[in-house]
Amino acid sequence: MEIESSPSTSSSALYSSDQHHVPHKWLEVQDSLKKKLVTEDDYTWKLGETGEGCGVELLKYIGGVDISFSKDDPSVACGTLVVLDFKTLDVVYEDSSIVTIDVPYVPGFLGFREAPIFLKLLEKMQNGSHPFYPQLLMIDGNGILHPRGFGSACHLGVLANLPTIGIGKNLHHVDGLTNSKVRELFEAEENYNIDFIYLIGDSGNTLGAALHSSKGSFKPIFVSIGHRVSLASAVEVVRRTCNYRVPEPIRQADIRSREYLRKHH
Repeated sequence: MEIESSPSTSSSALYSSDQHHVPHKWLEVQDSLKKKLVTEDDYTWKLGETGEGCGVELLKYIGGVDISFSKDDPSVACGTLVVLDFKTLDVVYEDSSIVTIDVPYVPGFLGFREAPIFLKLLEKMQNGSHPFYPQLLMIDGNGILHPRGFGSACHLGVLANLPTIGIGKNLHHVDGLTNSKVRELFEAEENYNIDFIYLIGDSGNTLGAALHSSKGSFKPIFVSIGHRVSLASAVEVVRRTCNYRVPEPIRQADIRSREYLRKHH
C-alpha cells in the first residue's frame, strides 16, 4: 500500500518556528487533506473469527503508534510503531526512532508534529516488505472528534492510506460535548447496562463514542473515526483489543517508546 506524498512532509516552510504564521499555512494543508477523508468502512478484510479458508481475508495485524518525550529536553522524543496479532494481541513487530522535533505544538494541529515521525516508521516497514504490515492503525489522539473534524488520526490515516482509529484518553470539548454530559448519559437509566454511548454534538453530528473499555474501568476512552473505517467497526475493534482501559496496540506502543527513550537517550 503506497504512502502518499504530501506538502505536510516535504515543505520546510510549513514548519516555520514563527507560530503566528503556522496556523494559516496548516489550515490550507489540513483542508486539502480533509477532502480525501473516508469515514466509512473501506477495506477488504473482515472482523470475523473464521472465513480465511473460504477465501475471506481476515483482520490479522493491527498497529499502534505513540510518542514519548524526554523529561530533560522536550524537543527530543521517541516515536514507536508496534504491530499486534489481532487474535492473540501478541506483539509481532516493533520499531522505535529517537528524533529531534522542531515543529511547534499548536493545539488542533498535532498531526503536523507527529505524523512525519510515524510515516517514516511505516515507510521503513513497508520498504522491507515485512509480512506483518498493519491492516489497521490505532493512534493515541483524536480522529473526527476534533474542533475542525480532522485530528491526528485522520491526518496520519490519509497520508499513510491506512484505516485508522483515534483513541482519546480525555474528551475533546467540541460541538457542545462535555465530561458532565457524557457522565449524565452513562448514568441515565436506559444506559445502565451499556458500555458505550455515541457522542452526538449540538449540531446533531455523531463525532465518536465514549467506551468503558474494560471491567473495573470507570473512566471511558473516546473512540473516533480516523480514516477508512466506520464508527461501528472502530468500536468493535477497540473492544476486542482492550485488556486494560487503553487498547493494547496503543498501550504497548506507549510502554515501548518510554523504555526505548530511557535506554537510548
